[in-house]
Amino acid sequence: MSLEKRTRLLDDPLAIRAMAHPVRLDLQSLLGREGPMTAADAARRLGISQALASHHLRQLAKYDFVEAAPGKDNRERPWRLVSTSQSWRDATRTPEGAAAADVLEQLLAERALESLAEWQQQRPDEQPIWRDHAGIGRSGIYLTGDELAELMQQINGLVERYVEERPIDDPSTRPEGSRYVSITQIVTVQ
Repeated sequence: MSLEKRTRLLDDPLAIRAMAHPVRLDLQSLLGREGPMTAADAARRLGISQALASHHLRQLAKYDFVEAAPGKDNRERPWRLVSTSQSWRDATRTPEGAAAADVLEQLLAERALESLAEWQQQRPDEQPIWRDHAGIGRSGIYLTGDELAELMQQINGLVERYVEERPIDDPSTRPEGSRYVSITQIVTVQ
């Protein structure tokens, strides 16, 4: 996988809608954390049928989210991620793109809340370094549009550094003691 494909800018409402499916998001997350795997392996890990996993992997491939990866032999057909991060900010410029982005963002927000609830359950048992730096923070500030754009560029730049240095789908780049961290940004303007 080339570095220029790590982050994908989505502007096609059909591709965004294709990604906005719970099983497809699960498959992308699984391939990102575990690396290439077959539909059968993914199905076992997610507790779904192989046919369902295969169908959703083919749909993800249709929209260039996953691709066939080299297998151990001709019988094995593993899949791998094409990009490890996506942005759909340009899609919101059309009504169709905005509607597709709304569906995807709602699904991602629901999943972030589920992850937060799981974190809150395990947080008391975590080491302070993890416990003290995860959860929700909140700030309210007055910004101009240009200041908001600059702030988001700086935040995204910090995250992008790790996306590039430690691709989620490349276990060899993970430092010892590292853990999967999910960062969900929710920025609203009132």
